[in-house]
Amino acid sequence: MSNFTEIDEEFVCEHCGKKVEKLNYSCRDHCSHCLYAKHVDINPGDRLETCHGLLRPIAVENNPKKGYVIVYRCEKCGKIRKNVAAKDDSMKLIISLSGNPIPNE
Repeated sequence: MSNFTEIDEEFVCEHCGKKVEKLNYSCRDHCSHCLYAKHVDINPGDRLETCHGLLRPIAVENNPKKGYVIVYRCEKCGKIRKNVAAKDDSMKLIISLSGNPIPNE
């Protein structure tokens, strides 16, 4: 099982340039406006990944226990990563991704 380091901090999205506020109930790991993330973790919150590419949202899974899970592909290294959607994420974007096929990892 992977370790989880809780980091919840505001940031400016490197993709859309908007300010993203702290989540205040869990860890903020992607932009609530455009859903992009940054490839910085090996295990959640550890900041040990050296790639630092942008994680482009490509699909959404509906997990019975976690809710919506955003599927990402790193624009730099091509790895697939997943993050649970936050309550304030753009539902319009989540719906638009929901019809996309989920790639093999």
